[in-house]
Amino acid sequence: MINRLFQITVCLLLTYLTTDAQPQRIDNFIVEENLTKNGKLAIIAVDSAEKPLENINGTFVFNLNGFQQDLAFHDGIAVVKHPLESSTFVFFKHKNQEKSVGKLYYVHKSAQSLKPFKIYGALLLIIPGAILLIAYLFKRFLTTFVVLAVLYAYFHYTKGLDLSKIFESILFGLKGLF
Repeated sequence: MINRLFQITVCLLLTYLTTDAQPQRIDNFIVEENLTKNGKLAIIAVDSAEKPLENINGTFVFNLNGFQQDLAFHDGIAVVKHPLESSTFVFFKHKNQEKSVGKLYYVHKSAQSLKPFKIYGALLLIIPGAILLIAYLFKRFLTTFVVLAVLYAYFHYTKGLDLSKIFESILFGLKGLF
């Protein structure tokens, strides 16, 4: 009877301990400058609302621009071992059992501090797409301009069309609207 009561107590105690324990897993993080301002970056484990997770302790593997580093987290914060020498792009990647989390940052180094700026992946598609669209529209505009210039030159030399006559007819056309 006492043996059976002991087994039930141990089972309940183990159940209580396993339900209160939170998993040591990093699903999201942000990058900030280390508080000591020594040229090093700090990685802060956060939840989906970007509030720090102070219960994260232990060593986690991160890849920084393809180089693997074991970072020791204490109260949700780990400091990268090597200081930055100059402004640079840094890609941080962490792999959990379920998924990988990767973020690209531009870290601007000034004389006094480091300022990390997160670069969103959508911008890496939108900005080149917008540049290509502008180039395409400009190319079409340039083609249209060249065609109009050739037509103007043809009519100017063969039919006596002058640029002042074109502007004058535009002005008269606008006066006729009012």
